[in-house]
Amino acid sequence: MLESATSLMPIPGHVDPVPVPRAITPREDGRQDLLGLDKAGIRALLSAAGLDEKQAKLRAKQLFHWLYHRGETDFEKMTDLGKPLRPWLAERFVVGRPQVVEAQLSSDGTRKWLLRSDDGQDYEMVFIPDADRGTLCVSSQVGCTLNCRFCHTGTMRLVRNLTPGEIVGQVMLARDALGEWPRGNMASNMSAVVDADEDEDAPQYSPDGRMLTNIVMMGMGEPLYNFENVRDALKVVMDGEGLALSRRRITLSTSGVVPMMQRAAEEIGVNLAVSLHAVTKEVRDEVVPLNRKYGIEELLQACADYPKANNARRITFEYVMLKDKNDSDEDARELVRLIRKYKLPAKVNLIPFNPWPGTGYECSDPARIRRFSEIIFESGISAPVRTPRGRDIMAACGQLKSASEKKSRAELDRLADEKQAALG
Repeated sequence: MLESATSLMPIPGHVDPVPVPRAITPREDGRQDLLGLDKAGIRALLSAAGLDEKQAKLRAKQLFHWLYHRGETDFEKMTDLGKPLRPWLAERFVVGRPQVVEAQLSSDGTRKWLLRSDDGQDYEMVFIPDADRGTLCVSSQVGCTLNCRFCHTGTMRLVRNLTPGEIVGQVMLARDALGEWPRGNMASNMSAVVDADEDEDAPQYSPDGRMLTNIVMMGMGEPLYNFENVRDALKVVMDGEGLALSRRRITLSTSGVVPMMQRAAEEIGVNLAVSLHAVTKEVRDEVVPLNRKYGIEELLQACADYPKANNARRITFEYVMLKDKNDSDEDARELVRLIRKYKLPAKVNLIPFNPWPGTGYECSDPARIRRFSEIIFESGISAPVRTPRGRDIMAACGQLKSASEKKSRAELDRLADEKQAALG
């Protein structure tokens, strides 16, 4: 019997329909986690806990600032909150973070974290530093239901959707690890409600230069099959009074969940990336099984109808290069024809296939990838070849899979102890 917090989601995959838990797992200590809530959500919890409406509104604004702009997790350090209020909050609420099971650093600077939720579910996130930007690859589900043949995550079963708090928590944890929260003393001059458009403590401090500049919803899972939670999380991330990341620096990647693409444009409004990976029905049916439900023509029409797309904010087509499968000159020319047919403001990211244990595919030869790119470039469409990052720690595109499936908890603990001992 499914609990009331669980609903049936009829989506393609290993099991159809898939039971997807909806509620946040209650904490054993009974406290409620504020992470992932917007100002209205925090205000509602404070009101329910006994604060009057005026106090709840003010304190929600203050807490939102401390949580998402300052990265603070300790109520005692929230200096503009009254001293009697701080233990009251600590008794009822908590500001959580995902549990880090394992953190890995690639030889190229890429970082990967294996995270664990309060109910024992594992998922991964990846940070990719570049000279002019730093990109966090965020997961939206534990496992995945789409079973794309070239993707390691697709070999997992879908366990459940991640909550808004678990999605936002990945951004918070990355900021923690990179040391990117503003430093300095904040004057406790918040005794009155301040207009929402004012930055009341701008004179007291300024944020450090940040490494984390971009977010891509390209981690484990299909974001549009967890639409509401992804939407609510990204609204918190984009809020100018908190994490304040511009929607122009956020990209949501979908394998082609056509019915949800219009809603994504209207309710989230971030950049769109589409996992295309093939230009014929036969090949795409194989490598992206969702194509059997929403075909290439239907998908590209949805892209043409995507209201946020223009020459300044082009749709990105992700195209993994699979040897003798989708990498011929004819495939490149057909890709150009399709983009022109639907008059799409588009660029194509060519992704050398990243191997993983048990895969039946090989990466296209470098010369073949270059020729494929040249054909697209010659037509006037940008087609850069993505440099593989984090391959040595299985953090590259298509390689993510909960490492807990490969290592026992005891082994992970042993490796952590050995690493600590080596550091002295």
